[in-house]
Amino acid sequence: MRLRTLPTLRHLPHLPSLPRALLAGLCGLLLLPALTATTATAADNGTWGVFPTPAAGAAMTDRAYFFHQGEAGGTVSDSATILNSSDQALTFQVFATDAVNTPSGGAFALLPVETKPKDVGTWIALGPAAANTVTVPPKGRADIPFTVKVPADATPGDHVGGIVALNTAVEGVRKDGKVQVGVRRSVGARLYFRVPGPLTPGLSVEDVRVSRGAPLLPWTKPARATVSYALVNRGNVVVEPKVSVSARGLFGRRVLDRPGREAKLVLLPGQRVELTEPWADSPQLDRVSVTVAASTAAYPGLSPSSGTDFLAVPWPAAGALLVLAGAAVAARLLRRRRSAPRRAQPAPDLAATP
Repeated sequence: MRLRTLPTLRHLPHLPSLPRALLAGLCGLLLLPALTATTATAADNGTWGVFPTPAAGAAMTDRAYFFHQGEAGGTVSDSATILNSSDQALTFQVFATDAVNTPSGGAFALLPVETKPKDVGTWIALGPAAANTVTVPPKGRADIPFTVKVPADATPGDHVGGIVALNTAVEGVRKDGKVQVGVRRSVGARLYFRVPGPLTPGLSVEDVRVSRGAPLLPWTKPARATVSYALVNRGNVVVEPKVSVSARGLFGRRVLDRPGREAKLVLLPGQRVELTEPWADSPQLDRVSVTVAASTAAYPGLSPSSGTDFLAVPWPAAGALLVLAGAAVAARLLRRRRSAPRRAQPAPDLAATP
């Protein structure tokens, strides 16, 4: 299931405001696909949304997500709004949780209700209105006040989570192996919380590898390849990486040059994501060195890179040539054996007969 995210942050300390007309479609986020009855839906499912509560007297908010900063041991208060766009009342289970990147592709996701948070999700206390369930009338809204109490031993840097509204109604059934489970949709709003202190941005490129698929007859069709690699955030702040991929063949000949492009992901502290880069016309006979380099506009000092080498050989054709060469050698040896003069057989010793 494909996960979609909000527009990414350019620089956390300076958050731009989004046009109010866009917020209805951008305020929510997905949950990770749950292993039980909860499944993920798009950020704006067209039925309800979750976003920061608008200012008093305003119909819409100018915040697409929550962003706060607070000292260790301090407390910050805010409010989340659930907007019901449907023609019937909806009942939700509202909870706070942590954010993660999905391991494959790196999409931003919020943990499902079955998974207990360990970070900022444990700092958030929802107001009494969300103690059980929250029912929102048709075309109506419900405001859920909450507080973020920062632990005294909270580590400096970015802590990311969200406020989630999970529909209590089962909207469908799907099979999970031999078991049928009910499907419930959920939508959430991101919450970025920064604890002041030493900020140590860190980013690494790891496990670069290349998988290839060559045509049976070389150079009759393009040889397709896939460059796979991992991005790891080893710092304590969110980063938005750009990635470039290049490759050189024998004698330094450049065979691939893709300059830095947005990876379109918000890489959270401590997260590792696996990404791929398709290569539609890779070399078919060459020794190639591939390099994957990353950077981020917010932290120019981060410029990690990693690479790998591979030998591009049209193995099916090479194997066929080896078979033919072996057959030719065997045939030649057989001809030599047949054409070689036979040794004369010794005559019988007649003197030895009685």
